Amino acid sequence: MQFTELNLAPALLKAIADKGYTSPSPIQEQAIPGILAGRDLMAAAQTGTGKTAGFTLPLLQLLSDGSKVQPNQARALILTPTRELAAQVAQSVADYSKYLPLKSTVVFGGVKINPQMMALRRGVDILVATPGRLLDLYQQNAVRFTQLEVLVLDEADRMLDMGFINDIKKIIALLPKKRQNLLFSATFSADIRKLAKGLVFDPLEVSVSPENSTAERVEQCVYPVDKGRKAALLTQLVLDNNWQQVLIFTRTKHQANKLSTHLGNVGINAAAIHGNKSQNARTKALADFKKGSIRALVATDIAARGLDIDQLPQVVNYELPNVAEDYVHRIGRTGRAGAAGHAISLVCADESKELAGIERLIKQSLPRETVPGFEPVNKVPTLPVNTKPYKPKKPKQKKFGPAGTARSNQSISKTRTN
Repeated sequence: MQFTELNLAPALLKAIADKGYTSPSPIQEQAIPGILAGRDLMAAAQTGTGKTAGFTLPLLQLLSDGSKVQPNQARALILTPTRELAAQVAQSVADYSKYLPLKSTVVFGGVKINPQMMALRRGVDILVATPGRLLDLYQQNAVRFTQLEVLVLDEADRMLDMGFINDIKKIIALLPKKRQNLLFSATFSADIRKLAKGLVFDPLEVSVSPENSTAERVEQCVYPVDKGRKAALLTQLVLDNNWQQVLIFTRTKHQANKLSTHLGNVGINAAAIHGNKSQNARTKALADFKKGSIRALVATDIAARGLDIDQLPQVVNYELPNVAEDYVHRIGRTGRAGAAGHAISLVCADESKELAGIERLIKQSLPRETVPGFEPVNKVPTLPVNTKPYKPKKPKQKKFGPAGTARSNQSISKTRTN
């Protein structure tokens, strides 16, 4: 199938051609006709499947035929869990709408709120937002939803994992009852279906990948190594293989900072990206990584979802995630859009339980490779894969203050930071 067969407007087809695309991905092929027909949608799609264009293109077409937006109003609202994903979705909207007379903007925490209030003053056709900052703007009368026609929840499962359910419910209560609803999630978990029950009406369900599957074109392997030698092994792998672009995941912000400093000290340009970094620092680090001025981006799981990095060849799990599902999202950064990729995990004996959980989830044993000179003293066992049905871990619930705002180990300010 070609994009020309999807009944998209010439202005959209021109923007698609500018990006070099001719054929829709499976999620786009299934979702676009349903959205154009006005159906509510539930779509299960891993990152890297083209889902952003899958809702952006038909959304732009629907809005291009509608009425003019009024001051401080938004005709479509796209909610995302993280600032990085919000920025990327907003860029996608800008790219595909460049030949249309539509206005869009993005709002998120970590930056000054006044410019965002100014951008909303004349109204926008599409507003991309993180939940906390959107509620701040609503409370300051900067945005209203009388004209809202479409709500998109992107990475809905991640929003639940991050404790945004109360904010999402507050936002939905502010919206007109009559609207089109589009819900995108990596999986249709029980919690997602519970959320969808009060959100979508007679939805078209689309699924383009098995639940919790790992990308078919990602070559995965485990390097057993003692905990204290991980940094040295990582350094050797980067230098010996001449990796020019590698995304590295750690569990904690402290470890991300520590590892980034270590890599810089051995001559590998690196930067860390996590929740304690300012938004400007996070944006700059990601931009530098994309353009190749830094070789290694060290990230916590805030970067596991939604980061759109074309042709990323290497992902390294410096530490395995506590939750097995996050492994799937981490390695989903590579092997995107048909490209091959490599996902390497540096695993010490203390992480045997996490490794077993990952192998049970993906229903396969990951191959082990030992690097000469880094043979572990404490062995990482190779166990038969547990074939019992996998039960996802419930994320730890965040404590909520009197205003319903999530409290974390980060400093709490009067203005939300998401």
